[in-house]
Amino acid sequence: MQPLWDKIIKIVPLWIAPNVLTFSGFVMVLVNYFLLTFYDWDYTASGTSPGLIPTWVWLFSAFTTFCAYTLDSIDGKQARRTQSSSPLGELFDHGLDSWATSIFVLSFFSVCSRDNGKTGVSVYTMYLYLSIVLFNFLCSHWEKYNTGVLFLPWGYDLSQVVLIAAYLLTGAVGVEVWHRPFLFGYYITDVLVILLIGFSLFLSFPQTLYNIHRARLKKTLKIGSLYEGLLPLVSPLLLFILLTVWVVLSPGNILAKQPRLFLWMVGVAFSNVVCRVIVCQMSGSRAAPLHAFLAPLAIVVCGAATAALPGAAEEAALALLALGATAAHLHYGVCVGRQLSEHFNIYIFSLKKRVQE
Repeated sequence: MQPLWDKIIKIVPLWIAPNVLTFSGFVMVLVNYFLLTFYDWDYTASGTSPGLIPTWVWLFSAFTTFCAYTLDSIDGKQARRTQSSSPLGELFDHGLDSWATSIFVLSFFSVCSRDNGKTGVSVYTMYLYLSIVLFNFLCSHWEKYNTGVLFLPWGYDLSQVVLIAAYLLTGAVGVEVWHRPFLFGYYITDVLVILLIGFSLFLSFPQTLYNIHRARLKKTLKIGSLYEGLLPLVSPLLLFILLTVWVVLSPGNILAKQPRLFLWMVGVAFSNVVCRVIVCQMSGSRAAPLHAFLAPLAIVVCGAATAALPGAAEEAALALLALGATAAHLHYGVCVGRQLSEHFNIYIFSLKKRVQE
């Protein structure tokens, strides 16, 4: 993709700040997600009502995904062109990526749809799929926390190309293509899930461990002890355990009732956890072992697991958690962005220098 990006970056005006490109790409991801949410709240549209989502929506999804992918790929080039690279830009880029990663996946679920008894993907497979993707993203930044080097596997580029191709294919031939056997009786969604799990277990995660091991042999590790090196994994692991317990023991089968809301909360909570790891990695500070969101989540999970929360109360608790996590994440992003902006005497969305008092 580099030849294409090198041509595109030449037409971007030099007065545009790199963060404008980054944020514009993220906004396009959000617009696409909320558009699909409008037509397909519970992920059943493609499976039970194939014509419910108009063709133009799938084509628009392909367009927004391509634009977001491109803008995310040229923002660094724009920073180097304008000599405006900064820790603020790095955090802004990777922080939004951590959130966009889950949104890309949640949007894709509207293509394959949830299980309708014959075809589609179960909500539990969706949860597993999302968890694996988020774990892969975490591994890259956990590796940088330990080694100081961000190794980006080619799987990210492949995933974006696959997403764009999936939207174009759906727009061209309809969602029915996802509900017909593709190879040896397997559906396309089955093949994608198998490939994702295979790449994660046998390529991505082993590569991360190998890179950390190699840095230890070369004595270039940034972290002095095994305990500190593993700290960034504690909160994500506890988060995954609590969420999985909730999914399994939910008296009202909360994931099946509110899959979009539940998976959105998973993505937002994960993004905030990763953003804090990125800040620690950039500042050379020690990662906190426990994230604040774990406490209210644990209370709700305990209530659900002990049947103290009836169906309606459980859904209300989920809505409050999702709303609270989203508001807290936005507040965190704005506050950190403003602090870095003041510290480095720069604006977030402008190349002009701040006027010091």
